[in-house]
Amino acid sequence: MTALIASVLFFALCIALFFVIRKRKRYVFAVPDNIPQLLSGHVAYYRELAPEQKTIFEKKVKEFLLYIRIHGVNTEVEDLDKVLVASSAVIPVFGFDKWRYYNLKDVLLYGDRFNTEDFSTTGNERNTLGMVGTGALQQMMILSKPALRQGFQNEGEKNNTGIHEFVHLLDKADGATDGIPEALVQRQYTIPWIKYMSEAIHDIKSGNSDIDIYGAASQAEFFAVAAEYFFKRPDLFEVRHPELFALMEKIFNQQPGAKEKQVAKDMSK
Repeated sequence: MTALIASVLFFALCIALFFVIRKRKRYVFAVPDNIPQLLSGHVAYYRELAPEQKTIFEKKVKEFLLYIRIHGVNTEVEDLDKVLVASSAVIPVFGFDKWRYYNLKDVLLYGDRFNTEDFSTTGNERNTLGMVGTGALQQMMILSKPALRQGFQNEGEKNNTGIHEFVHLLDKADGATDGIPEALVQRQYTIPWIKYMSEAIHDIKSGNSDIDIYGAASQAEFFAVAAEYFFKRPDLFEVRHPELFALMEKIFNQQPGAKEKQVAKDMSK
């Protein structure tokens, strides 16, 4: 009975949050004027792009900010936060010309980690850094602001909460969050992807992989965790997981770290 009451209260909270956001005053889609400067200073992925690609990336960031609303929940949404949310969204789909997140309308930025019972940022059990909404929170994403920023600050690490959650949205675009993004994966790559994914999850569980252990929780989590690694440390990912790396290049239709590899190649001549 207690569990039932808790479930009902949680659902009521979700409904209330949903309508509070929807009934706010008309949202102003304010796009920062200094996007190139913010990208150059905070997004390593952007810095590795060729000049013409940087222009395209900036355009995609602006387009995202013109149709997705970003709200602060007990925290201020600064220009940097807007650009980092947009970058998290653009990076996984940069290889596709006209991608739009039709399954997202609002991003909620929380001032800290939160729990998934009442979305509190105080007390115990605050283990969640980000989540894609379901049910009453459909078409919403919740991100911890500190986690969002940390994902871009720590360039040597393999983790990025923003990219992780947007990859879940890509996975969900075909109707099922199952680690097989049919909207991105061409048919001939589906079976190899499932094979490599299963083997990689087995290696994680066996302690024989440097991919974050959270990737072994499910195929959906593996896809998101592996994508973080792929985009944050493509140099390391390619060396340690060459088959997965080659397949993910095809899935995302891009080659992260290509400029860095070209520079190294030129220097070795």
